[in-house]
This record gives sequence, structure tokens and C-alpha cells, in this order.
Amino acid sequence: MEVILMERIEKLGQMGDVVRVKPGFARNYLLPQRKALRATKENMALFESQRAQLETQNLERRDEAEAAAKKLEGLTVTLIRQAGDSGQLYGSVNSRDVAEAITDAGATVGRQQVVMDRVIKVLGMHPVKIRLHPEVSITITANVARSVDEAKIQVQTGHMVSAEEQHAREEAAVEAMIAGVEAEEAAAAGADEDAAAESETSGEQTA
Repeated sequence: MEVILMERIEKLGQMGDVVRVKPGFARNYLLPQRKALRATKENMALFESQRAQLETQNLERRDEAEAAAKKLEGLTVTLIRQAGDSGQLYGSVNSRDVAEAITDAGATVGRQQVVMDRVIKVLGMHPVKIRLHPEVSITITANVARSVDEAKIQVQTGHMVSAEEQHAREEAAVEAMIAGVEAEEAAAAGADEDAAAESETSGEQTA
């Protein structure tokens, strides 16, 4: 089926291009979404009569998208999920989850603007493409972790925190805490010994 593109479609063409697409793609996506019209003489004449207005509207939307892209640049959103020791999620993270996380971070992005070839099924730092406009896209990072603390570690290291690494960090934290307590006890014992020695010295001088 031949259609007239009403906006730029990635890997397909620019606004005003007449392209051949699969009938199902046209009927299920392009035509209902008003991203294209059937390439009839009437529709081609209609498009040409509205081309200037459509191009102006497209330029305005592109400028708005570019402004939004600057605000999203470098954004990392955190999604807390349960996972096994191997890092496999008990579930998945989809485009709706990412869109909601971005919205929680203070920006407004619709699910349809989140471009994911497949859902996220493992912990880690995942690049996700956000299409703000047919001509404006940006990549943000989805930080999928078991906890906020683990998410912070992943930001620092740039990779998933394995179960072994997490256990090692927990053991190190416990050891550090024990060492701190022992140091405080030793310091307190030393202070008591010094006080006792000073008291004995003072008593001897008085005698």
C-alpha cells in the first residue's frame, strides 16, 4: 500500500514522502495514528494545500521537543525490583515503568515515547531511547536495582551488583562496624587505665 507521510517516520521517510508499506502496518498504525494518508490524488492535493501549515506546526513541536531533550539529558531513573542472585528479575521493566519513573523525576513522557526493543529482565544500568518527536530522540539510563543503596553502587561502578559482591559489601560493613566498636572499647579502657594511674599517683603524693 502506498501512503503519504504526514510526519517523519524513522527508517521510512520524511513528511510528504510517498512510500510503500505493508497493508497491516498502514491500517493498524500509520492511518489510525494520523501519521499517514492513503496516497490517492485527493489526499495528495489535500496534503499540498496544508503543507505549509503542517511544516510550521512540526517545527514548533520539534523546538519544544529539543527543549525537553535538554532537560532530560544525562537523566538516570531508578527502578527498584526484586531479583535472584543471578540478577534475573522476578518480573520485568517495560516502557510504562520507564515512563512513570521519568514522570516521577519531574518530566512528562508518555509510554509511547519510550522506545524499547524488549523489556528489561536483569538488574543493571540500561540505556533507553526516548523519542520526544519524530526528529528528536535522547537516551536516558534506567538503573534497575534491588534497593536504593544498590542503585547508588551501580551508578558508581556502572554495572550490576552481583549477589557475591553485595554479600562481600555487607560483610565488610559488619567488619568495619565491629572494628569501630572494638576501637571505642579499647579507647575507653585506655582512658580508664589512665584515670586509675593518675588517681594512684595523686594518692601517693598526698601521703
